[in-house]
Amino acid sequence: MSELRFSLADVARVRLAVSPVNETVMSMWALASPVYHAVHLPWIDRARVTMRRPEVAVRVRPLVELARPRSWLPDFLTPAARPNVEMTEQLDQIAATPPAVVVQDLLATTPRRPLSPFGRALLADPWGLLPQLVDAVRVWYDEAIAPDWPRMRALLDADVAYRAAQLAENGAGRFFEQLHPSLRWLGDRVVSDDPFARDFDLRDRGLALNPTVFSERRVLWNLLEDSLPAAAYPVRAVGTLWEATAPPPGDPLARVIGPGRAALLHLLDTATTTTDLARLTGMSAGNVSQHLAALHAAGLVGRSRQGRHVLYRNTDAAGVLLRASGAADPIR
Repeated sequence: MSELRFSLADVARVRLAVSPVNETVMSMWALASPVYHAVHLPWIDRARVTMRRPEVAVRVRPLVELARPRSWLPDFLTPAARPNVEMTEQLDQIAATPPAVVVQDLLATTPRRPLSPFGRALLADPWGLLPQLVDAVRVWYDEAIAPDWPRMRALLDADVAYRAAQLAENGAGRFFEQLHPSLRWLGDRVVSDDPFARDFDLRDRGLALNPTVFSERRVLWNLLEDSLPAAAYPVRAVGTLWEATAPPPGDPLARVIGPGRAALLHLLDTATTTTDLARLTGMSAGNVSQHLAALHAAGLVGRSRQGRHVLYRNTDAAGVLLRASGAADPIR
């Protein structure tokens, strides 16, 4: 069981953000153990082809060794993300980790599992080998994550927008209990029902919360109290990530508003970008934009801005239409 103690300043500094580095590092778990990550099989199949390329396999090897299944991740490798942070900024942050922190964070992982050969080498020479690890993360992002990043980013951004609204509407206590079934708010602390033994005081540093598509079972906290407090939690609606959804055959809604607009309404139970809608439907981005403009004008789709992205989502009126036409209730 983990406990994180909050001051009033900590409650005020709870923040949500998307971390490209987290997704890149944690994707190794899905690649190594596809049976536990069946939802990601479309991505895993492509990533395995990428990993079979010798020039990729050699350069990515340090990351493969540090992000093994059933191993803890050193805190410096999954730094707390701030809103709208870019991959290059996070890589620079990892590269600037002081050698003493690299050693401290690596040693914190060993109670769960002994270090890999690269981990032991990095422990002995953090200054000399940290650039190899940063290069491994960069290469894996470029080769395996970046092609699908717009799709992942749309889902993660939608979750951030949803959770931010929950936090504003319900306050911190209810927010954490809705974030994951394993969490409880007890007065001045979050209690996490997990197999770890942490008792951390946030010490007025707040808490960075990052949704992730590649960890589906529990909230993952940083290991050391001295690290900037951060946690990765499972994103909502991950089962929709790789879908290419079309209206069901004979969809009565498609006969009323057209198949293109019906397809979008069937997808917009989760806030999504124009780019991702184009990927999911096979329509051009321009065509999607035209349909969204019409649906927005009719009051069926709402839009909001999250950083540099505009997210679209069904309104309650669209939910009524979908239910009347026989579709399942949208996820709320």
